[in-house]
Amino acid sequence: MTEVMAISPEVAELRNKLGRTFPAVDAVFDDLAAEALRILSPNAVELWLDGAKFLGSLGRGAEPMLVFLEEAPQVASVLGDEAIDTLKDFAYKISRTPNGDAIVPFLQTAVSAARRLEDMGLFGDYLNLVDEVMQQTTTSVHGIVATHPSPSFVDFLKSVPTLLNNLSLGGLKHWAEFGIKGYMNDPEGQANYFALQSVDAHHVMQRERHGTLLVDHERLLNMYMTGIWKTEAVYRPYSLLFDEIRKPRPYLDKQGIHLPDVYDDLKLASGEVISGTNRYRGLLAHIAAHQRWTMPIVADNLSPFQRMATEMFEDIRVESLAIREWPGLRRLWLALHPKPVEGSAPDDHCDIYHRLAIFSRAVLDPDHGYQDAVLNDFVARFHALMEQGSKTQDMADFAIQWYVKSKKETDRSPKLFLDDIEVEYRDDNRHMWVMIEPDDEDLTSDSSQAEPDEQEFELPPRYYNEWDYKSEVYRPDWVSLYEHLHPSASPAKVDGLLDKHAHLLKRLQRLIDMLKPQNKVRIRFQEEGTELDLDVAIRSLIDHKAGSQPDPRINMSHRTDGRSIAVSLLLDLSVSLNEKPDGCSQTILELSQEAVSLLGWAVQQTGDPLAIGGFHSNSRHEVRYYHFKGFSESWGDEVKGRIAAMEGAMSTRMGAAMRHAGAGLGNQTAEKKLLLVLTDGRPHDIDVKDEQHLIRDAHKAVQELDQEGIYTYCINLDPKADEYVGDIFGNQFNVIDRIDHLPERLPELFISLTK
Repeated sequence: MTEVMAISPEVAELRNKLGRTFPAVDAVFDDLAAEALRILSPNAVELWLDGAKFLGSLGRGAEPMLVFLEEAPQVASVLGDEAIDTLKDFAYKISRTPNGDAIVPFLQTAVSAARRLEDMGLFGDYLNLVDEVMQQTTTSVHGIVATHPSPSFVDFLKSVPTLLNNLSLGGLKHWAEFGIKGYMNDPEGQANYFALQSVDAHHVMQRERHGTLLVDHERLLNMYMTGIWKTEAVYRPYSLLFDEIRKPRPYLDKQGIHLPDVYDDLKLASGEVISGTNRYRGLLAHIAAHQRWTMPIVADNLSPFQRMATEMFEDIRVESLAIREWPGLRRLWLALHPKPVEGSAPDDHCDIYHRLAIFSRAVLDPDHGYQDAVLNDFVARFHALMEQGSKTQDMADFAIQWYVKSKKETDRSPKLFLDDIEVEYRDDNRHMWVMIEPDDEDLTSDSSQAEPDEQEFELPPRYYNEWDYKSEVYRPDWVSLYEHLHPSASPAKVDGLLDKHAHLLKRLQRLIDMLKPQNKVRIRFQEEGTELDLDVAIRSLIDHKAGSQPDPRINMSHRTDGRSIAVSLLLDLSVSLNEKPDGCSQTILELSQEAVSLLGWAVQQTGDPLAIGGFHSNSRHEVRYYHFKGFSESWGDEVKGRIAAMEGAMSTRMGAAMRHAGAGLGNQTAEKKLLLVLTDGRPHDIDVKDEQHLIRDAHKAVQELDQEGIYTYCINLDPKADEYVGDIFGNQFNVIDRIDHLPERLPELFISLTK
């Protein structure tokens, strides 16, 4: 199909910078560039273009370059601009090993990993794990230089979306380590394990599938933060497994709330179990309290210990303020707060951290039972200060006063007593300090960038999953679908086709008149309506005269008792439409134009909402979806002009097109929703060798639409359709052997399906 699409000057400039590449890249670059300009900063667009040119120069064909152009902007939109160079560098690292074929699977699954991890630091840990799997499973003859590709690395990358949907990053690390060690000398078993084809793979995945994953509960936690704290949170998860020397603590900064990617249920000594979700709630409530009530103070004049004590008292202050507003938080925080034992520190140990933890517990727990006089005096003074009204700076003064009164000789001891001092739901308080450095006054704040020029609006590509029937999992975001409004021609051509079939229109009109709703139903007991309901009005008058409350619903209205149907017609616009069937004087395209014109006229007469779309494909990277008529458009010259310009080109990737048409149909409010698919052959595409792959994917799409309440029906013009059409649509199809009868059969089928 040949069409001239207007492109913006910015897109044209990027095309010139890219230069000559591969035909597959050239075919979709304008759309990919428009999408990159829409979601990336100018600097990131340059990184994106440089990365694509670099991967195109590796001598591995068009696929790495094309996939990078598609996926890198999506990864950067989640992780930030730096992710683009990170992807390019790691792809290059793979290319320097015998595992060059893994570049494309790595790039394809990077978006899924980014969306599950949502943090650049965590994504870096993921890349370290991927590198470890690649290094450990790549073999060599003499054990010195890797010479043979890994038997399982590609399978591992393809399984990553499924694994990350079920495991934390730490769980994925344990799962991968088991596969490496358990199948070190069994390449076939290793491949089956990493492809999730072995019993061990699923058993270990279930074993590592524990705790509450942040990404699975992010929506619930967002509702909690919005509903309770009236704030919107940005989460930056990290893994506790990848920093074993110093376990990271949650913290708040300008980027958002940094917190663990998974929380296990916590079993207390009392036998009570705190769920992972409640542990997240306790942490977020504490940080939200800081956001509301903590004001940054200068840290330069305080010693490290004074800062630590101030942080502890500020934690207690904001929690006390939060408990006043939400009393139920006391029970949650007390359950998560350790209960230090008074006097449990050895005589020669410094117990200052222990004393602070005791103070924290005593303020939260009115029934703490501690006997120390200084402690109880300062607890009372703290509560009095809270009643007067306090600020963050007051806590710094209070911390100094407390230490002067409570200090001991053992505070200088190098032996620290650290039992029961960690309050796990509290952050590290870095947000409450301001450091005055000598050069701060010279720093300039002019770091803002000029707003990019307004880009010409273009629809970004839509990404759809595709079903892999062999592994029985979806390939995430596998197909790129581009939407276009179909070019127009003269509407007189369609008017001529309707005049040609004037006798058929009269017959269809009689059938349509039988379909139109005839009966009117009264809707009674309306406060507002088209006419007065006398029976109810008289009864209300009697109630009023008797001193009772009259019924105000004294009106009624009418509605037509009948159809509530929305229809979407999906046309296969593949190159085979240009062929003439045996015994016909017209091409399949010309017959289809006549049939669609008659159907459009017939649906216009019934008043049912109708959308008409068409599609063709040139690999999974380029599925083109053309709009001929929208649900809200009337049957007029604009729609007729688009149908008159219909042409056939390229291949038939049916599953993605049906999912897209179904998404639009699903938004309609009709009681019945019908998706009609008009095609002249089996699903196929240039990048798929297995004929069953696209057939099974289309069947999966039919199942998905059926679950959403959309009835899918196929009209097939292929004489050999009986060999495959049932595998896709079940018994929901009709094969038209005489293609020249299509113009009359299509509207008749519509009428029979919508009775």
